[in-house]
Amino acid sequence: MFQQIKLNYEFSALEPHIDTATMEAHYTLHHAAFTKALNNLVEQIPEIQGKTSEEILKHLDLVPDEYLVTVRNTCGGFLNHNLYFESLSPHGPREPRGFLKEHVEQDFGSFENLKAELKKAALGQFGSGYAWLAYCDKEFKLLIKQTDNQRNPISDGETAVLLPIDVWEHAYYLKHRSNRAAYVDALWNVIDWEVVDRRFEAARKWDVLTK
Repeated sequence: MFQQIKLNYEFSALEPHIDTATMEAHYTLHHAAFTKALNNLVEQIPEIQGKTSEEILKHLDLVPDEYLVTVRNTCGGFLNHNLYFESLSPHGPREPRGFLKEHVEQDFGSFENLKAELKKAALGQFGSGYAWLAYCDKEFKLLIKQTDNQRNPISDGETAVLLPIDVWEHAYYLKHRSNRAAYVDALWNVIDWEVVDRRFEAARKWDVLTK
């Protein structure tokens, strides 16, 4: 059974950058709904039973056509939110370190440039969706991705997604109304780059094993 990621912080812990009401609604209503819906789908579709959410999204070609859109959106909504909430913390480093820092500087020039590119992608995503920092195994480099609705870049062949910026209005509207830019600026104060770094290290280890 799929379960929501357990938060290691209170809903109020990200104040004033993300308000308590938004965190509580986002987690207990939106994310909980995706989790319940995914578990219901698994009972109906033998092709996705026994698979992780990552495996399902990487192999959507195995999903029957009549369920494809529903599975992509529901499984994506579950996994994307797990990744998002895990990426946030009231503590932790606020910028990349180690090999991730080196790759950020190599692929974007500087951390500030990376933030600017991610913000541009987040603001440029029309309607609901995400901006992502991803790691491409084919080119061994970091890149920025945009996805609409609840799509996840791993369905397009990316080895790993490192950081999601959720730009659905429910992620920021209670506090920032339509000011998506203010929300993205606030996020930099609560992103835990130690979590992002762990995801990057896991992706790099996989590359070493498959070279």
